[in-house]
Amino acid sequence: MTSRSDQLTISAAAALYDSMLQRALQQFFSRAVLETEVVPSQAGSSAMAIEPTVDATAIVVTWFEFRHSLKVPPDRPFTPDEVRFARAIVSVLDARYRAIFDPSLMAERLDLFRGAVEDRYIGAFLDDVPYTLEHVGRADVIAQAIEVLRVAALSRYENREISSGVLLLDSDVDPARGACGVTPTLDYAESLTSVKSFYRLSDGLHTAFLVNRDGKVLDIVDVDEWDERAGVRGTLAVPVAAPYEAHARATQGNHHISIILTPSHEIRVFAEGAHVFSFRNASWHLLDIGAKYEMWTRAVGNPRLARLMFQTALDLADMRQGALFVVLRGRDEATGGVEGLSRLVAPADRLDLPHDHEPADGRIDRRDLLHFAAGRVATDLSPDVFRALATMDGAIVTDGDGRLLAAGAILLHSGPQSVEMEGARTAAAFSAAHYGPILKVSEDGHITCFDQGRLWEI
Repeated sequence: MTSRSDQLTISAAAALYDSMLQRALQQFFSRAVLETEVVPSQAGSSAMAIEPTVDATAIVVTWFEFRHSLKVPPDRPFTPDEVRFARAIVSVLDARYRAIFDPSLMAERLDLFRGAVEDRYIGAFLDDVPYTLEHVGRADVIAQAIEVLRVAALSRYENREISSGVLLLDSDVDPARGACGVTPTLDYAESLTSVKSFYRLSDGLHTAFLVNRDGKVLDIVDVDEWDERAGVRGTLAVPVAAPYEAHARATQGNHHISIILTPSHEIRVFAEGAHVFSFRNASWHLLDIGAKYEMWTRAVGNPRLARLMFQTALDLADMRQGALFVVLRGRDEATGGVEGLSRLVAPADRLDLPHDHEPADGRIDRRDLLHFAAGRVATDLSPDVFRALATMDGAIVTDGDGRLLAAGAILLHSGPQSVEMEGARTAAAFSAAHYGPILKVSEDGHITCFDQGRLWEI
């Protein structure tokens, strides 16, 4: 029989973990509405679980007498990665809650309570087996690696910001060179950050610690060279910012994981050939780039153009360089031209109109400089040239075939006051989104997609 004090302890623990669950659901699924209802028939059930459902617009978590429902609009149902991450959160919290009432398990699994609980969510998502109290798997190794880089982010070396990286292998040995003659004994753990050489041996961008499935340091490698030796070269299915393409390739077609602390103190996690998570502004973000890239490609209707713009947006976001990409997809029946072009771009900025400017006293304007782009198709340009065009103040505007209609153009718009408060680039994007899909890159590194309104953000 449970004593009153035990009941109070259980109630207090349940309340604590329920608040942690709600906080996690609200943090990581901000686009969804969270609703909670009390279901007395389930009172006494301490199993935290996700209800099976065929409704792709809802994720329902049951916990004691509570039923928490995350709901999204029908036009943007939950993606497989979002459902997978919800399961990871639930599995971690359920394991922690059960551990505190089992002293023997608590003694064995103290690692469950080390570090930030959000890091455990990331580890459980990336592990290749379900996260349970009894299972000791890669989730803990992943969380420990994140903690190493989190500690490194708080440090400076010789008055310089720290960057570093680690490649976590899904194997006991390096697949690029096989087993070495020395048994690895050094853990990739927080203690490494107390050694000054740690900050010299891996810069994250080029060199990274190579760590096996058990968390032991095997080597320090040049990531791009390791990709070639390990035979993981090839085109990525989903674009990644250029400086991190090698890190994403290293994880394509396998269960390796690459974690990087960037010079801007952002922690980036790469898995399954894509950039999956970012830790920035003191919070983790599930990027779900694969689903968002698919939505963008479908909206543009031209895969080559969609990839060029998406890749350029990622590169500029990494450089903290703002930009705006507009794809006008309709035809104006009255004029036979591109719908919305005359409403968005002033005649002097249009590349599809003759430029009659005659330089006076040798002075030329921006439109004179862009004569080479008139009549060109964006996908025929070098990616570097296209990126240079995108860095100009203003927007790049194309039609659905990729024909350049404007570059560095200040869009004409009349957005609502609430949009104006967000900034001129956002107001222009809202206005232009009436005529086609838009990618807006902010100088803080965020990318937002608009299509008849705000669609998603990375």
